Amino acid sequence: MIAHLGCHAGGRTYVVPITYAYEDDYVYSHTSEGLKLAMMRENPEVCVEVEKIDGPAHWRSVIAWGTFEELTGRDAAHALQVLLERYFSREASETARGPLGPHRQGAVHPDAHLYRIHLTEKTGRFEDGARKHPRPTLVR
Repeated sequence: MIAHLGCHAGGRTYVVPITYAYEDDYVYSHTSEGLKLAMMRENPEVCVEVEKIDGPAHWRSVIAWGTFEELTGRDAAHALQVLLERYFSREASETARGPLGPHRQGAVHPDAHLYRIHLTEKTGRFEDGARKHPRPTLVR
């Protein structure tokens, strides 16, 4: 799945697609040095959006706000494990996907920065053709 990450710093807003994994109240992802990482370091308050669109009257979306945290050590190893489990389906045999874990060769670029976003507010909407969720509901 792809999410869209919105960040804001220095008077500019930047929205980019990211690959991610979700666990508990955290969104885990990775990136390389660049504008997105620089902006999140400057202002860790971010917004994440995920949607599933099957058609104009059949869709659902979630928007969440949270705080960016760059990870190192055990936290980075855990993030990598969560991401690998998301990227390489648990339904595939270990022979097909290889062993999962922080030592998997080539799983993430060596210059990658692992991070997580602690989600503090969430809202969602949907439409399934017959029913439409009228207003977003904030969950804190």
